[in-house]
Amino acid sequence: MSGVARLVAKIETEMGVEVENGDTVEGVNPEHLRMTEALLFAASEPLDLKALATSLPEGADVAGLLSELQQIYEARGVNLVCVAGKWQFRTASDLAFLLRKEQPEQRRLSRAAIETLAIIAYHQPVTRAEIEDIRGVMLSKGTLDVLMEVGWVKIRGRKRTPGRPVTFGTSDAFLIQFGLESVNHLPGVDELKAAGFLEAIPPSGFDVPNPTDELGPDEDPFIEGEDELDLATGGPDLS
Repeated sequence: MSGVARLVAKIETEMGVEVENGDTVEGVNPEHLRMTEALLFAASEPLDLKALATSLPEGADVAGLLSELQQIYEARGVNLVCVAGKWQFRTASDLAFLLRKEQPEQRRLSRAAIETLAIIAYHQPVTRAEIEDIRGVMLSKGTLDVLMEVGWVKIRGRKRTPGRPVTFGTSDAFLIQFGLESVNHLPGVDELKAAGFLEAIPPSGFDVPNPTDELGPDEDPFIEGEDELDLATGGPDLS
């Protein structure tokens, strides 16, 4: 260290100019150090040497200031790091686990999925063939997969009809999501009208079915572990 630098350091020491960790700053201007620290903390993006030099007083030793800050924060909860030639404060790598959190992924249901969910909710227990008959179009396997992946639809049982097709119904997660005590509390005709989902005068013969979470007289409970191929086709192939 030069004689001038030693003199400056001695004056700063006698005046009590210290960094936060209690070590006397040597070789750098302590006020410039504080300014650099403030700039880096306030920046929303990493800053390069030019950006820092523009904001700091003329003649500031930007490289020296960054080196000093990097040492000061080396063992702290945040570190000063250089990324792509720019500088920023980042959480210490060994503490990154503290900031991890799970966030549910927002997924928008397709029109087909919404219609299928409504049919299952009101007509349960219902088979794939019955869903297709009500909608008037073929039901893609992916539509049911999405509803089951979300957790709103489950396999209830099997119909006692040729082919033994599986039956579908809503799950507890569906009731929780829509604030229902049971499927018997699904909106009726009057509520659907009030919400604008039905015309003031429904078509002749229109009726809202009464869903049930009880096994039907022609329905057997589903046994876990049954052939997945059966689930994809709605029942075993008895041909």
